[in-house]
Amino acid sequence: MKYFKKIRGDVAVDPFLAEIASVDDAWANATGRQDKIAVQREALAIPLRGLRKSMILGRPRRDVHESRWTTGSVNFPVARAFLEEIAAELDADLSRAKIVCLPAGRRVYAHIDRGEYYRFRGRYHLVLKSSAGSWLKAGDEDIRMQEGELWWFDNDQMHEAFNDGDEDRIHIIFDLLPAEMRASAAASTAKARQKLETAA
Repeated sequence: MKYFKKIRGDVAVDPFLAEIASVDDAWANATGRQDKIAVQREALAIPLRGLRKSMILGRPRRDVHESRWTTGSVNFPVARAFLEEIAAELDADLSRAKIVCLPAGRRVYAHIDRGEYYRFRGRYHLVLKSSAGSWLKAGDEDIRMQEGELWWFDNDQMHEAFNDGDEDRIHIIFDLLPAEMRASAAASTAKARQKLETAA
């Protein structure tokens, strides 16, 4: 397959699910994703890492490379530790990350993640819960990811997801900046800073 690659197949999911269940109103605390992104309107999300607003530097949000842990992420130490472990293992810089719930019968509509931020990074899914296997399509390929599996997929392709099971489907979705792209991301930020300072 061109657009999908399984990274791990044996991740124990119970500690993650227990952690989510331990946080009151975890899915209700941040609704920006479904409120502001039309293709994501049927999904719920718990932001773990987000864009660093102080580093926007006049750029569109899709071109901002810097990210930081959200204040709410402190409630999810198991998820945070896993993300840091995978980033180190793959020699990459951890970028934006979230826990996402797609309820039964709901979908993420077809789209491409556009912008420099996405072009520089890889997108990963860790499947925590999926009664029927998580269906995901990218380009002309589709797969069913199973619980405990970690996958990379190419979100530069048109992609979509659908929960055809009868239970919530829960994933951790995150981005990694590979080592070979670090200098390019830093140069892009420096250029944006210089442009902003020149305009001032």
